[in-house]
Amino acid sequence: MPVTPPAIRLPQAVRRFLAAEATGGIVLLGAAVVALVWANSPWSSSYESLWSTEVRHWVNDGLMAVFFFVVGLEIKRELVVGELRSPRAAALPVIAALGGMAVPALLYLAVNAGDPGADGWGIPMATDIAFAVGVVALLGSRVPAPLKLFLLALAIVDDIGAIVLIAVFYSDGIDGVAFAVAGAAALAVVALWRLRAPWITLVAAAVVLWGATYESGVHATIAGVVLGLLTPARPSGASPAERLEHRLHPVASFGIVPLFALANAGVRIEAAVLDAPGAGAVALGVALGLVVGKPVGVAGATWLALRTGLGRLPGGVTLPQVLGVGAVAGIGFTVSLFITGLAFPPGRADLDAAAKIGVLAASVLAAMAGSVLLGTSGRRRQPRRQRR
Repeated sequence: MPVTPPAIRLPQAVRRFLAAEATGGIVLLGAAVVALVWANSPWSSSYESLWSTEVRHWVNDGLMAVFFFVVGLEIKRELVVGELRSPRAAALPVIAALGGMAVPALLYLAVNAGDPGADGWGIPMATDIAFAVGVVALLGSRVPAPLKLFLLALAIVDDIGAIVLIAVFYSDGIDGVAFAVAGAAALAVVALWRLRAPWITLVAAAVVLWGATYESGVHATIAGVVLGLLTPARPSGASPAERLEHRLHPVASFGIVPLFALANAGVRIEAAVLDAPGAGAVALGVALGLVVGKPVGVAGATWLALRTGLGRLPGGVTLPQVLGVGAVAGIGFTVSLFITGLAFPPGRADLDAAAKIGVLAASVLAAMAGSVLLGTSGRRRQPRRQRR
């Protein structure tokens, strides 16, 4: 008879994080639906008049820095006490995440090479943790705890990849003076943490870091990630990183990210959007990257890591379940929309709209495919009764 692996109880911090992400995913879905209905209603002009102003700019560059600060805090937690603290444990999700970023980008470029939309190759590389965790939460016990940890670690590495993309490929030319000021502000934050300085001084240094990063040409949200990584964390006890994440995670999940979706997910769904030169290829490349590239990349890289001995599957996790996780990782909503705005600025509104249509359609398809794959692979096989 098959041996059932012992049940694994997720750490409290992880359970709290997953619960907030799952519930936040519902709010995020609601905001996206409102944006789509609003943008395609008789009142669509009011949507454009509101979000074409500085309001969207402050949401995308200002409030989203807080979201990326929470991402930085979660990365720090994973590096200190989570799945990424041990190179041996981290090897498989890191390799799987790299495969899940490389294959979608290559598929996108295969469709868009030499076309006006080639700059959008980073769009299908992202994973939306909130929606991915929400899908997993709906499946309940069909997704074992080790697989949830694998998905979380994979998504965190995916976030790191997206942060590198934004900083290196989707930022403007670097202003050396502003960049130096940002570096000095980061050092000041480290010193203030060591001196246990008052919160007001830390907040002031954080604002300087954000402003200098913005002026330097590096996207301002990177300042949030840097601040998260500089926040002290320790293996045991309530650290500043854990306390801040506990307080700010609901703000980001239930406030900032839904507001970002409301500001950016509103795109007119009409065939004419795809008639612009290169627009159809952009939508197709995004959809192929997220729906096909993600599961193929994640499962293929995992298989390669297992064959070469670079990693091993957690107890109770099978390769078909990893394929399902890869499909769920194809829900690229929030960060994919964010990168879309960077790849296609206002002057390329036709490509921006096409990419958003691709992201929205692909995220729905990826959620459906992931649910089916995880639901069927998670069914427990009933052991055959031994004949006497």
